[in-house]
Amino acid sequence: MTRGHPRGLYVLFYTEMWERFSYYGMRAILVLYMTRALMFDVAKASTVYGNFTGLAYLMPLAGGYIADRWWGNRRSIFWGGVLMAIGQFILFFSATFYDDPALAHPLLWTGLGVLIVGTGLFKANISSMVGSLYSPDDDRKDSAFTIFYMGINIGAFIAPLIAGGLGDTGRPEDFRWGFLAAAVGMVVGTVIFQAFKDRYIVDAAGRAIGLPPTDAGGGREEHHDAPMHRQDWERVAVIFILSFFVIFFWAAFEQAGASLTVFADRQTDRDLMGWTVPASWFQSVNAVFIVAFAPLFAMIWQSLARRRLDPSTPVKMALGLFLLSLGYLVIAFGIKGIDAATKVSMLWLISLYLLHTFGELCLSPIGLSAVSKLSPPKFASLMMGVWFFAISAANKLAGVLSSFYPEEGKEPPVMLGYEITTLYDFFVIFVVMSAAAGVVLLLLARPLVKWGHGRI
Repeated sequence: MTRGHPRGLYVLFYTEMWERFSYYGMRAILVLYMTRALMFDVAKASTVYGNFTGLAYLMPLAGGYIADRWWGNRRSIFWGGVLMAIGQFILFFSATFYDDPALAHPLLWTGLGVLIVGTGLFKANISSMVGSLYSPDDDRKDSAFTIFYMGINIGAFIAPLIAGGLGDTGRPEDFRWGFLAAAVGMVVGTVIFQAFKDRYIVDAAGRAIGLPPTDAGGGREEHHDAPMHRQDWERVAVIFILSFFVIFFWAAFEQAGASLTVFADRQTDRDLMGWTVPASWFQSVNAVFIVAFAPLFAMIWQSLARRRLDPSTPVKMALGLFLLSLGYLVIAFGIKGIDAATKVSMLWLISLYLLHTFGELCLSPIGLSAVSKLSPPKFASLMMGVWFFAISAANKLAGVLSSFYPEEGKEPPVMLGYEITTLYDFFVIFVVMSAAAGVVLLLLARPLVKWGHGRI
């Protein structure tokens, strides 16, 4: 068996890279656009952010079903890309007329709505195609998803720098240029996919993948009516259980686009040799660390595997939750005892993102690979949609939790009887939530591995 990867992986790599550039470019400035240009308060902007990101990750459940049942991956990805580009252009016009709420607000809701539908068609289907490039027993899958994940994070790295650099200038009229950059990125990704999909996106036997299930050579029709056995149902149960735990991870992690962006904007000393670092640029820090450390983590897992010491998927994911908790513990320590007028060193925020990156590398690519391994072939995209449904719930929860961010001059928010009067109180929520979820997942690791029947 060749140890290289099929060229189709790199077509999907660049397609996803530009799609993530588009998404993270928009995300880098969305809350800032709402709070600075549209004059939303943090609670309202956080609610909009949570609703949008939650629905964007909910729709892949429908998008996966549409692909598995009727359209196939290819058609779904193309139309998803088209709709996402249109949504970004609508946000460009919203920001162009930001000073006219009667026009800017409806355009904002419309643009976000179109983006939600486009993301639903795009996300689950491109992720499931990565697994389809390989035969079921091909041990290159984990490596393939690590490479694919680096593409995601290269896009996530450059997006805040470009879209944030163009839009986050201190002038509200400039936010439109950030949204325009995001729109152009989505167009580039869609063109790459359309130009190379027919030639390179094929399975291990050289057959085209991602066609509708009724098309000859689609790579699905031979599996579409295959019966489900007990082992299949137990593996599906593992997908659902792991997906439940990732809700807690992403609800805390996705504060990066909400409360942590506000923290960077208001509470972080961003002066660097006389130049003020844009608050949106901090969203690139995680992606930089991903690209830097993903090869190291891949080598660590491979080295442990050679010694038969490689942790199971649930153990790795539990470790990811513990590292996430540790990141919030660091930032909580950094701001403990300071008042709202005091700004802290940006090193505290960078340290948090470093630990969160380590946690992400233990959880996200590992989880994507596990879903690919555990999914019955006829439900491959639908099961990937389940994974993104969990991320949807997490993003909605992230927005809800971000709305508890304490603001000077406002009544302290209360969560389940816990009054949040300081940023320390706020960050402790994530310390406790992440650590508790990690402990429970660790306790469940052994039965989950048993139900995975050798695949996790």
